[in-house]
Amino acid sequence: MKVNYQIEMERELARIEASGRRPRLLLHACCAPCGSYVLEALNRCFDIDVYYYNPNIAPRAEFDRRVAELERLAAQLPHEGALRVIVGDYDNAAFMALCRGHEDDPEGGARCALCFRMRLEAAAKMAARLGSDYFTTSLTISPLKDAQLLNAIGAEQGRRAGISWLYSDFKKKNGYKRSCELSREYGLYRQDYCGCVFSKRERDARQ
Repeated sequence: MKVNYQIEMERELARIEASGRRPRLLLHACCAPCGSYVLEALNRCFDIDVYYYNPNIAPRAEFDRRVAELERLAAQLPHEGALRVIVGDYDNAAFMALCRGHEDDPEGGARCALCFRMRLEAAAKMAARLGSDYFTTSLTISPLKDAQLLNAIGAEQGRRAGISWLYSDFKKKNGYKRSCELSREYGLYRQDYCGCVFSKRERDARQ
């Protein structure tokens, strides 16, 4: 039975608001369009560190372009508390080594699960290093990403790192639609493939 993680998140946000405190959240973000609505939705409750850790993205120019857009969005987006972007190491070789033997997996298959785990493990460790109260990811805003899988991995990594995982399914309640609106409003670069060489290959094959 699938869990409605949007409801889980709303319950947690209500508890935080009722407490009158403003905890610190690390948000793993893959790009500015995905991060836009998530930041808008969460900034009322949290001081936010946006962690851009995406060694899957290739080529390096694409990685850098997404960083620049995320930093530009963070500088322009209204927010109530602290907001900063932290850029993680670009180690595409480590990602490619992780995917060895899964090069021909379809998008959304086992290779993607390995990728999610790699990035969320790094996010959990960074959250622990920063002393964050929570961490989560913007990846659940995508209609193409499995929110059940992402939340299971995030919760597992949170338990290992000793950091509370904020459950989410940001695509719910028109979250994805709002991210598209914000992308147009801020003139954000919106890429047409997930990020890795394998997703780019699938995109090219469709063209």
